[in-house]
Amino acid sequence: MKVLISGASVAGPVLAYWLNRYGVETTVVERTPALRHGLGGHAVDLFGHASDVVQKMGLWDEVTAARTMIDELTIERAGGRPVHVDLGRLYAGISDQHVEILRGELTRILSAATTPTEYLFGDSITALTDDGAGVDVTFERNAPRRFDLVIGADGMHSNVRRLAFGPEESVRRHLGGYLAVYSMPDVFALGSSMLIHQSVGRLVGLYSVRQTGQARAMFMVRTEAELEYDYRDKDQQKALLATEFRDYGWRVPQLLEQLEAAGDFYFDAIAQITLDTWQRGRIGLVGDAGYCPAPAVGGGTSLAVATAYILAGELATHGPAGLRTYEAEVRQMVDRSRKIGPKVMGSIIPRGPATLRLLPWAASVVPKLPTPIQRFIWSQNAVGKALGSTALPDYSALLSPRSPANPGR
Repeated sequence: MKVLISGASVAGPVLAYWLNRYGVETTVVERTPALRHGLGGHAVDLFGHASDVVQKMGLWDEVTAARTMIDELTIERAGGRPVHVDLGRLYAGISDQHVEILRGELTRILSAATTPTEYLFGDSITALTDDGAGVDVTFERNAPRRFDLVIGADGMHSNVRRLAFGPEESVRRHLGGYLAVYSMPDVFALGSSMLIHQSVGRLVGLYSVRQTGQARAMFMVRTEAELEYDYRDKDQQKALLATEFRDYGWRVPQLLEQLEAAGDFYFDAIAQITLDTWQRGRIGLVGDAGYCPAPAVGGGTSLAVATAYILAGELATHGPAGLRTYEAEVRQMVDRSRKIGPKVMGSIIPRGPATLRLLPWAASVVPKLPTPIQRFIWSQNAVGKALGSTALPDYSALLSPRSPANPGR
């Protein structure tokens, strides 16, 4: 079986890794050039089933060694005292296997483990023709080829989803906010601390990146209406951000001074993808391409890792019919994950003064509780229910006895 995967960020490499382990021939096409995979992207969290999958891949030690090592959070707001939060204790209450890592670092580690996957960097799919027996694929640069299956693992703005399922506008649910992240000189020398400042409808954050000696600035803003912009036009997005925060105060003027020079600027809507099916014929979707739970507030990275593992196992078990069984396996996990984004966004980007006081209070109190009580509290909310919604299937019987735990090393 030959499988084409579009997207080389998180879900794509995880899917390729496991399909390789099951003897499936994999090709990954990625729009960006290979040299862009490095220390870019904002910090993401791995927990629950995603941590289990990374351990099964033999990559847990490497991932934890590359973690951000941010162990303290300071929350500031106008008219309130700074609140200091022990992140180690806070994360321990969520999961005993949690790691925060830069998205670019995670991508690098995952991609390096995918030998013998073929990578087509700097290219993209322009047409898909599914005749029931296979899929003919036309590329922007490479010659046309035929595959048994095509999987879109290409993020919230998925090209595969657009070609096979229709326009993004028909399946996107705007949650009422936007996120921006970029690198800048570490002028505040925060070390292992993260600093955030909240106001009604807005949040600004800053943390150091130990691997580069730089810092990352993060902005989140609430908007009632969707903004009109081209998601590939970085200059336009930078102008939108500068306009929104030009009168914010705090340390924002110093952060915005570095905006124009930022080469890794990221800006996107905090939105969900609400497709109710993730397979059509011999074309499927995984991760944010199929069911993005919302950037920065929905646990999408962990969901992508877990569901890519399940998709690989179902395809190895059932062949092309595995697209349907995969959908059934992950549905409850996806449905519960969709409830996380609106709840998390409501607490970190406050709608009013009452909510503005809530996060610092909760963040300071909860980590001081005994771990079992913290776990119980988390189990009762949307995050906890999503983490524990389904058991992770065991596909170890599909592996060859000679298949190494980490064939890419």
